[in-house]
Amino acid sequence: MDDKGISKAVIRRLPRYYRYLGELLEEGVERISSNELSEKMRVTASQIRQDLNNFGGFGQQGYGYNVPYLYTEIGKILGLDKTHHMIIIGAGNLGQALANYVQFEKRGFKVVGIFDVNPVLKGISIRGNEIRMMDELPEFLETHDVQIAALTLPKNNAAETADMLVKQGIKAIWNFAHLDLDVPEDVIVENVHLSESLMRLSYNLNRYVSEHKEKK
Repeated sequence: MDDKGISKAVIRRLPRYYRYLGELLEEGVERISSNELSEKMRVTASQIRQDLNNFGGFGQQGYGYNVPYLYTEIGKILGLDKTHHMIIIGAGNLGQALANYVQFEKRGFKVVGIFDVNPVLKGISIRGNEIRMMDELPEFLETHDVQIAALTLPKNNAAETADMLVKQGIKAIWNFAHLDLDVPEDVIVENVHLSESLMRLSYNLNRYVSEHKEKK
């Protein structure tokens, strides 16, 4: 499947389809139409059909979508049919919260190492992973198959750490640091800027309040 022409907006919606289909599976739903899925997801039926047609469609006219099949196929598109080994750099509150999140393993993301610079944290076990010191990281990466690194560091340490990860062969970085990383084009970065998300929420709240004041 050639997905080079698929928009980023479609890719961003795929995990949402996967989540809703998973909920339908838990409810025992075997079949659903695009109109029914539209009502649940608050996305137009035509948008759903357009999105899924990028990957072959999956639906049958007059039948709709087979929920278990569509769930499995979207999981394959997202790479969730494989196990991805992940390390966490930064064992503070956020890093420990990520390490404790059991849903990762259910989705195929296995945390295999946690690293920090604080010697007070050394040896503390989080769901079977003992926190290691950063000076152990290069050797760890040489001896373990790691695909993803999650950065939960202060921004003044993030750039240097990202450079080291890239040199060690890491090709995917989940970046929680308040810094846009400068990495080679063949390294994939997914930025999660929590403060920016909160600011977008604040903007929408302010707009909502202003609109309702005008109506009064």
